[in-house]
Amino acid sequence: MKHRKADIGWLEDPQVFQVNRLDAHSDHGFYETEAQAEAGESPLIQSLDGEWGFAWSRRPDDRPAGFFEEGFDDSGWDTIEVPGHMELQGYDRIHYINTMYPWEGHVEMRPPHIDWDHDPVGSYVKDFDLEEGLRGKRVCISFQGVEQAFYVWLNGQFVGYGEDSFTPSDFDLTPMIRETGNRLCVEVYKRSSAAWLEDQDFFRFSGIFRSVYLYAKPMFHVEDVWVRAGLKEDYRTGTFALGIRVSSAEDGGGGQETRWIDSLDGSGVTAEWRLCGQDGTVAAAGRTGGDDAGPDSMKDGRYLMLAEEEIPGVRTWSSKDPYMYQLYISLKWDSGEVIEVVPLKTGFRRFEIKDKIMLINGERIMINGVNRHEWNPRRGRAVTQEDMRRDIEILKRNNINAVRTCHYPNQSLWYSLCDENGIYVMDEANLESHGSWQKMGKCEPSWNVPGSLPEWEACVVDRAASMLERDKNHPSILWWSCGNESYAGTCILAMSRYFHEKDPSRVVHYEGVYWNRKFNEISDVESRMYASPKEVRAYLEDNPQKPYLLCEYMHDMGNSIGGMESYIRLADEFPMYQGGFIWDYIDQAIYRKDVDGTEVLGYGGDFGDRPTDYAFSGNGIVFADRREKPAMQEVRYWYSTKEERERFDREGRDAEAGDGGRPGGSTEPGVEGRPGSSTEAGVGGRPEGNIEPGVEGRPVIVAGEGTGEVTKSSIGTGHKRLTVIHGDVTLGVKGDGFHVIFSYSEHGMVSLVYDGLEWVYRPAMPAFWRASTENDKGNGFAVRSAVWCGADQFIRCTGWHVQESPDQVRITYEYAASTVPAAQVSVSYTVDAAGTIRVHCHYHGQDGLPQLPLFGLRFSVPFVAGNVQWKGRRGETYPDRKKGGAWGIWESQVEKPDYLVPQEYGCHVDTQWLRLQEPEDGLKRCLEIAMEEKPFHFSAIPYTPHELENALHREELPVPRRTVVSVLGAMRGVGGIDSWGSDVEEEYHVPSDEDIEFGFVIRGTVSGIV
Repeated sequence: MKHRKADIGWLEDPQVFQVNRLDAHSDHGFYETEAQAEAGESPLIQSLDGEWGFAWSRRPDDRPAGFFEEGFDDSGWDTIEVPGHMELQGYDRIHYINTMYPWEGHVEMRPPHIDWDHDPVGSYVKDFDLEEGLRGKRVCISFQGVEQAFYVWLNGQFVGYGEDSFTPSDFDLTPMIRETGNRLCVEVYKRSSAAWLEDQDFFRFSGIFRSVYLYAKPMFHVEDVWVRAGLKEDYRTGTFALGIRVSSAEDGGGGQETRWIDSLDGSGVTAEWRLCGQDGTVAAAGRTGGDDAGPDSMKDGRYLMLAEEEIPGVRTWSSKDPYMYQLYISLKWDSGEVIEVVPLKTGFRRFEIKDKIMLINGERIMINGVNRHEWNPRRGRAVTQEDMRRDIEILKRNNINAVRTCHYPNQSLWYSLCDENGIYVMDEANLESHGSWQKMGKCEPSWNVPGSLPEWEACVVDRAASMLERDKNHPSILWWSCGNESYAGTCILAMSRYFHEKDPSRVVHYEGVYWNRKFNEISDVESRMYASPKEVRAYLEDNPQKPYLLCEYMHDMGNSIGGMESYIRLADEFPMYQGGFIWDYIDQAIYRKDVDGTEVLGYGGDFGDRPTDYAFSGNGIVFADRREKPAMQEVRYWYSTKEERERFDREGRDAEAGDGGRPGGSTEPGVEGRPGSSTEAGVGGRPEGNIEPGVEGRPVIVAGEGTGEVTKSSIGTGHKRLTVIHGDVTLGVKGDGFHVIFSYSEHGMVSLVYDGLEWVYRPAMPAFWRASTENDKGNGFAVRSAVWCGADQFIRCTGWHVQESPDQVRITYEYAASTVPAAQVSVSYTVDAAGTIRVHCHYHGQDGLPQLPLFGLRFSVPFVAGNVQWKGRRGETYPDRKKGGAWGIWESQVEKPDYLVPQEYGCHVDTQWLRLQEPEDGLKRCLEIAMEEKPFHFSAIPYTPHELENALHREELPVPRRTVVSVLGAMRGVGGIDSWGSDVEEEYHVPSDEDIEFGFVIRGTVSGIV
């Protein structure tokens, strides 16, 4: 029975989650003619997107309760854009939080209650006239997404109520609609009992954030379609079942009740269908109903079955070949006149678990996946078609073949794009109640919802049904997921049983059974989050009962994705390991105005939101603006096929052994590249004057800690002369076109001039510290090894000595770290008459010290280098994240990092040489640093680790003034298993009890960047 009056009490009743809502149905389009269908333009659809009248209230008692009544004066109201979030249009506070419920610390309550003193309400008004194509027909309205609960009125009459923010809510407007002068009123509540089920790790928004449109039903209308295109066990013969659900107007006029059609026999209406390949060839066709067509029958009490047949020799659908067939369904009068045309694409594929392995079309499937939130940094979750199409391009370019719709159904277009582009989909129901069972990192389900509470079961099963009914025709969907991080109980078991009974052609997924094994039946796969490679291996070696899938892994918060190789290698050993979904696709960050009015990206806590989880939403493999992060090249590498990786490695080895060439087909230098992004440009040629390793001269003179007077000596051979200047506090060395000064008091190289240009701003000193990454902080490394931060800033020289020979002069400094007295370091500089400086760094291993973040030498250049060029691996790389870096000669600019929170960035491992160029307006003088016996790591960025450490946002960093160069013999990996406890893999640690020695060569050139 339809409700005729709204009740605000529904907000706190979990058993009332919809009122007068139409049955969920497939997301098919419908048209009056086939030509309209091919053009994608239907006169039966009228968009209501755009500007609406709007009033915002902080709590229900403050709302304009009678605003839906005809004659209500809203002339003084604001306007708001639909689709869109209230919070991003100036109403209420933007709020990000992860696992906690957003009212934590503000009000004490338990499910299903809401805070009546703070439950913001948006009152929406839209005036419209019916467009011509909708007049005289049954008219319905579809709300594609409203967060979180809403009431609807039309022309003063109550229409209905809906919850479940991420699936459509349709209502019949026929009895109330007018041809002109309609007023639609919608009251949207930010909180309802549904809030206890929608505790996803995202910004908490509200409003009408997906499209709203009217649609008119012809006299006979295909309400629902289910196409089941499968394969026989030979994987060549297609199985095709086509069912439709048809309604009609009682007498064909407006204002009449809908009547369901049990059979088309004798109705004067036929249903025709044809299935075509992409070349237009008809693969199968049929006709049912009318006075002379074949009989139809009901199945499952719902569908008119138009076809159940086998089609030999079909072309199959998969990620490798996403071949789609075009289906047309037409309702016609017996006279042949078309009533309605429904176009729909489908693909033949068979997804199954056989011998405990997931198979697609008979082949083991490997999931190279990513979790994807819908996100736009200006529009939040109100994403556009352009956003979605760009996402598909990025996925395809980087070998990503699967997406989990974390943790809610997406816009319908997304599934069509995945169908067309071969992206496997785990379609996830809108359910996450993390905060009800996991507190302070521990499993504590004392008041978990939905749990096994009977009053919540219908609600969550409805969410499963709304998703399945809308999305069931998309071949890209391989798994139905019951939701995310909601523990386990009879309610979620009921969701799983619904999926299994309704659609046995797909696999059911749910990770939460890991926490409650009594409900192991819920999930067909063993699904885990952030299990280490060792934990995965332990499962697979212990008589596993289900195929293994990591629904979340490789947490890409900040500078991360280290150690991905260990997961990928498991696939070669264990057929039941079938990949996973990286967390996650895109940084959730929002543009905001900084104190100086500039536009910057903000994260949790930047909007006065408390409590918050700060930058924990910034864990995508693309930045919020969809530029790819540096780690993406590693994803692209490991998500390629084994054969492609082997070819990539082989080409890299050839390039490393060669002279550099022009990598990546690039022929022009100078394309901007930013450390902390992935936009370095490949450039050609071997740098002129590239330094080759040499042999040090024999020492003949040993000097102590200072000499009595300033002396000059000229040593060397041939036309080059080396002048050594012994001062009370400095040692100067001059030659043709160069001058270097070493200080006894500042304990390092304080000046380095080549061709009149000074390259040293502050002395070169031993480096021990990097700005903490999110993973460093999360696993406690920054705290455990904090003494190295002090050592990096405060180090003392314990002595030096000078050696001279006819061909060179050497000065060696000995250092001890003030915060780690046991740590001993020596650095020697050997200068020859050609101006070449050979540097040797030696860290003496000591027992009992914490691990090192890195070790090397760091100095600053007095200006921001015009460019940095290097021979080595492309992009920002680290010891545990380097395989995806193509070998060659690369260049980038010296710029700020792009990570939401400043941290370690800009490292390049396995480098043979690097070159810093003077600013663009100079003479193209360059400083070159080259390896001696083995490659080194380096970074050239405009900040010290301590400047980065102290900044919470990129915009807090000072304007770049200098270039900080770190030349390193050892660098800790960045890790990536998770960002809250897991350590970097052991082989990528930098032990403090082992010696670290490395050398490199410095010289100046005027050759310029190639």
